[in-house]
Amino acid sequence: MSILNVAALQLPLGLADEGANIAAVCALVEDAAGQGAQLILPPELFSGAYFCATEDEALFALARPVGEHPSVIAMQRLARALKVAIPTSFFERDGPHYYNSLAMVGADGEIMGVYRKSHIPDGPGYEEKYYFRPGNTGFKVWQVAGVTVGVGICWDQWYPECARAMALMGAEVLLYPTAIGSEPYDAGLDTSRMWRRAMQGHAVSNCTPVVAANRIGDEGGQSFYGHSFIADEWGDLVAEFGGGETGVLVHRLDLGRAAMHRAGMGFFRDRRPDLYDRLCLDI
Repeated sequence: MSILNVAALQLPLGLADEGANIAAVCALVEDAAGQGAQLILPPELFSGAYFCATEDEALFALARPVGEHPSVIAMQRLARALKVAIPTSFFERDGPHYYNSLAMVGADGEIMGVYRKSHIPDGPGYEEKYYFRPGNTGFKVWQVAGVTVGVGICWDQWYPECARAMALMGAEVLLYPTAIGSEPYDAGLDTSRMWRRAMQGHAVSNCTPVVAANRIGDEGGQSFYGHSFIADEWGDLVAEFGGGETGVLVHRLDLGRAAMHRAGMGFFRDRRPDLYDRLCLDI
């Protein structure tokens, strides 16, 4: 049987000091590793407050190349010391281009590769198209502790095509670091239920466990709703937080069992790619 101990981190990240935010994440990584986690997922863009709520050209200064970003450097150091893998979300600068990116930091502290967020939202409170180009890496999977893992970033999590593409690339676990909360255009809209259901649907449709890590807390009037979770291959929640807890979720995933169920369900056997041309056309 293939076993992987996974963890999702949930915490407030609105501190003005970048180092303090990173230190808070480091403390939870250490906690998760102490509980036996081999793969530890922090939230999206965890080095500071979610800056994409407004458009401000001065904030482009937060971006750095992958090898120079404080979040990546800190997680490399910690991964090497604790022998854990840490998918690390960061604001990337690549020459004149800017991306919402993730460095897969392996258990040896080395960067296994970079994924750049494919789907970029643009709306009140989430004006990411001002800051980020659409990713040009394509979807990515990596081998971690003998397991193939795929990672999408926040808005990617709403797209079944993203999850299915990673599953077809062999992903045995799907990971989604996130920064999501209140919708400024509708104060009464709480998307936390739909947010979870969308990813639980990915778990069911691909018979593949899903791990999602979100931030919490109020940042300039925008409230981030947490509800981080781990779901098994049936989409059942095996570990979850509500909207206010700070801490770590750790769960032992039986990926051998998931693979058996995946084969038995026949979702990949019964696919009809010959009928899916419409999916590749603009509306």
